[in-house]
Amino acid sequence: MKIAFATQDLKRVDAHFGWAKNIVIYEITPEGHRLVEAVQFDGDLQEDGNEDKLAPKLEAIADCAILYVAAIGGSGAARVVAKNIHPVKVGQPEDIADILDKLRIVLAGTPPPWLRKALKKGQEQRADFEDEVEHG
Repeated sequence: MKIAFATQDLKRVDAHFGWAKNIVIYEITPEGHRLVEAVQFDGDLQEDGNEDKLAPKLEAIADCAILYVAAIGGSGAARVVAKNIHPVKVGQPEDIADILDKLRIVLAGTPPPWLRKALKKGQEQRADFEDEVEHG
């Protein structure tokens, strides 16, 4: 399962989704995690009401199941949810490594319903791909 983090410093969830300079994406399993990519964004990211700034971010996180943010606007949240990505808002800056460790432990145990739903996103994609390979 892929998890995205809105970050200014590449270490903590410390950014508003629309204003984030970076989105880092990790692959996580019950056994561990690995960095998939860090996507950097330029331009006037703080312009409120500029929906165009969200398009490249939504594209970057398209195959993620969860998005961690410090904040997210209503329009951004609606667009994230429409892509079957679960947004999670952190109350204060939090280390990405700590979040990944906590998630890994939860995944190894009994994940809550929202996380089980997020997990299905990746499984459905893999199942579709496997079906294509078998029948292709």
